[in-house]
Amino acid sequence: MRTAHRTCPLCEAVCGLRLTLDDAGQVTSVKGDPDDPFSRGFICPKGASLGRLDSDPDRLSAPMVRTGGTWRETTWAEAFRAVERGLTGVAEAHGRQALAVYLGNPNAHTMAGALYGAPLIRALGTRNVFSASTADQMPKHVSCGLMFGDPLAIPVPDLDRTDYLLMLGANPLESNGSLCTAPDFPGRLKALRARGGRLVVVDPRRTRTAALADEHLFVRPGTDAHLLFGIVHTLFAEDLTSVGVEVEGLAELRALAEDFAPKVVAEACGVPADVIVRLARELAAAPTAAVYARIGTCTAEFGTLAQWLVDAVNVLTGNLDRPGGVMFAKPATETGRRRRPYAAGRWHSRVRGLPEANGELPVATLADEIATPGDGQVRALVVVAGNPVLSAPDGPRLEEALRTLEFMVCVDPYLNETTRHADVVLPPPPVLSSPHYDFSLLAFAVRNYARFSPPVLPPEPGRPSEAEILARLALIASGQGADADPAVLDELILDQLLRRAVGTPGSPVEGRDPAELRAGLEGDSGAELRLDAMLKLGPYGLSLAELRAHPHGLDLGPLAPRLGEVLRTASGRVELAPPRLVEDVARLRARLAVPAPEMVLIGRRHLRSNNSWLHNVAPLVGGSNRCTLQVNPDDVRRLGLGGHAVVRSAAGEVTVPVEPTDSIMPGVVSLPHGWGHAGSAQRVAAEHAGVSVNALTDASAVDAPSGNAVFNGVPVTVAPV
Repeated sequence: MRTAHRTCPLCEAVCGLRLTLDDAGQVTSVKGDPDDPFSRGFICPKGASLGRLDSDPDRLSAPMVRTGGTWRETTWAEAFRAVERGLTGVAEAHGRQALAVYLGNPNAHTMAGALYGAPLIRALGTRNVFSASTADQMPKHVSCGLMFGDPLAIPVPDLDRTDYLLMLGANPLESNGSLCTAPDFPGRLKALRARGGRLVVVDPRRTRTAALADEHLFVRPGTDAHLLFGIVHTLFAEDLTSVGVEVEGLAELRALAEDFAPKVVAEACGVPADVIVRLARELAAAPTAAVYARIGTCTAEFGTLAQWLVDAVNVLTGNLDRPGGVMFAKPATETGRRRRPYAAGRWHSRVRGLPEANGELPVATLADEIATPGDGQVRALVVVAGNPVLSAPDGPRLEEALRTLEFMVCVDPYLNETTRHADVVLPPPPVLSSPHYDFSLLAFAVRNYARFSPPVLPPEPGRPSEAEILARLALIASGQGADADPAVLDELILDQLLRRAVGTPGSPVEGRDPAELRAGLEGDSGAELRLDAMLKLGPYGLSLAELRAHPHGLDLGPLAPRLGEVLRTASGRVELAPPRLVEDVARLRARLAVPAPEMVLIGRRHLRSNNSWLHNVAPLVGGSNRCTLQVNPDDVRRLGLGGHAVVRSAAGEVTVPVEPTDSIMPGVVSLPHGWGHAGSAQRVAAEHAGVSVNALTDASAVDAPSGNAVFNGVPVTVAPV
């Protein structure tokens, strides 16, 4: 028996784990790492099941090639040659814009996904880039890009020091947090209340998080921006503002808020006017306060406006960039912020003219780009760690479109609802055979921290790492061929990184020889060499060797004010009234006059689930983690519902078990996402198939500024079977 330590890669909480393995390398126990200075022994059911995920017999262990309708295992060399034939054939026949790439959510949870996604996109040479971001958090990126000049400059609530937390559309007791990396989020919220702080949760459901709060307020789905504008109006009207940073557009924001008085927005959002006024007063009066909003507010018709108003309130109450308010993390691998102010809409999708954001097009239009003939029609698709058939809006239409592709290659451990339509599937090694460092998630941490996890188990002989798989794909796409050495790509990237660093004024290595710096790098792979370089060039001057010497992680201290370091707007100030968002306010204002639908649909999170990719782990399905339609008992009686209901929308219909509960407000029903595994090759998932909520979501409905799909507030009808 032996013990190993590593970071859990299954959600955004980055918890430290302590694993016990037998002599055969099988995991016999997974517990929280009590010596991790950030997570302090916290663990959730997902982390406890890590060994079961790695040993899942349905995981692919060799590349798969499909000929006709028949799958067969093949060698890695043959698989990469098949990829070369497929991608090169489409590019030569139809041009680079006939290629597309989709990057799924797990890319943020692996070293390879974080390091090799951008090189792969550049190598493909296409503007047809899609990801899970436009089914999740893109509104936050766009709002922060427009306000702060950098879409990755996302302020997070200083959970451990705040006196008042207003949370909208977030359920961290189930999700473990999102765009707010905070292991043991439940414990941090309990500590907030124990020190005399106040927690207010705004949500259409009385979630586990809402049940923990001092106060829970029901809100009509999709109206968070109206509620927040009512708070902004009150802050101005009652002279409660206390702006502590340099801003642009204060007067314009005040003028915009005039039309959204609490008594005006109350009917739309369902929160009484006097409560809206009280929230504004409490935020202004609290010694420190933070407003935090997540996926429920992002995946809505006015997602970007809601995210903008969240940070507008944080600015107006004097809580941006100060302890106890909302602050910017300082990750150990930060090697420089963007140099130019943010811009979105630099190009538009071919079929619907939807705007680019962060170099991506909305996943809501991926099916259009595949199915619509013409110059630039997508004919080949690369999917990395994603299952858009279950995660993108109008999944059934997307699945039909995938069947028409000339070529598709997927990097994925499973044959799932998306990858079963591929021509080649390249499975990455198990989690425990891969190194781990959280490049993306530590940029949103509530405390500065760093931890590296070396592989717990040796790689299988002849099996490439996930980094090598993605590097080989990039080399194939760039014309280097199926046999090109992945080290070539790593050395090219390292050379560019080091040359940029030595040429940057004020850099810790300004003026030094890049070759000398390269000779000093350490690591067992290209990915580890790149990590070592980023750590050494980062703000703390760390190294991979130092992280190896601290296997439980390094506490780098509490968040500190650093707005001046991250701000990249043209004005050099926080932009409170970006023109693109000001323009969209007219759409929000017009919505006030539109009657609310009788019934609307929202999603929901499960603690033992992370999208669709954990549904094949037996301990994580069943119990509360089921695909049911939550309905208020009054609506159950009014609609005459029995054990099952038919839910219909503009996109389609599903039949699903009914779960009556007074935890959801009348007029709202809820389905979890990630289900719909009927006919799956994943045996446990097939036994708990459920239905896909995205058979009901309309791909034509998007948040205008960001192109994000609308999954919350979807108009539906609900009827007995």
